Amino acid sequence: MERHLDQQLADLKRELATMGVLVETAIFESIEALKQLDGQRANKVVDNDKMIDEFENAIDEKCLELLALQQPMAIDLRFITMEMKISTDLERMADLAVDIAQRVLELADKPLLKPLIDIPKLAIIAQDMTRGAIESFLNLDAELARKLILRDKEADTLRNLVQQELINDYISKDRKTIPRAIPLLLVARHLERICDHATNICEDVIYMIQAKVVKHHPEKLNNGN
Repeated sequence: MERHLDQQLADLKRELATMGVLVETAIFESIEALKQLDGQRANKVVDNDKMIDEFENAIDEKCLELLALQQPMAIDLRFITMEMKISTDLERMADLAVDIAQRVLELADKPLLKPLIDIPKLAIIAQDMTRGAIESFLNLDAELARKLILRDKEADTLRNLVQQELINDYISKDRKTIPRAIPLLLVARHLERICDHATNICEDVIYMIQAKVVKHHPEKLNNGN
């Protein structure tokens, strides 16, 4: 029975890894759609979200089945409950990618207000943090989780730069720019929220491995102590 449980846990790992790739791809595709104002590409992001929802449901069902039938203990119990929590974060990250795609659809018939500089940088951080958060969980890598949490400040900084530029240089000077500026403001916010969810995953990974609560306690991240 133990070997069977190990196989089931390995299957769960693979499903979560696949779900993570789908979410990372959704983020990438939504931003590429924005760069090109490609409504067709944006619609694909919206349509593909159903697959990610199905992954979340499947993972939850399998986790609940394992909890009920196998009655796992210790590290196995923590792994299963954490997998359920992470799949929820990933699903919400995918929803935010859909939100970005919907902003693209709002802009598709308008020229971009300005060249995109900070938003693509923020998107790269979001993708890196998504990929790294899953990796830290699958490999039980608390150090990677710690480094990723510290990157969240970069995301906050870039979001603030986007907001300041759009508000100070465009909206406040010409209110006619509002229909093209607001969707970009929201895109930056959506990307920053994706990074927040990745941070949540990393905080949970550290707790799972080290029984250390680092949420709201950034001082505990210093030097991994």
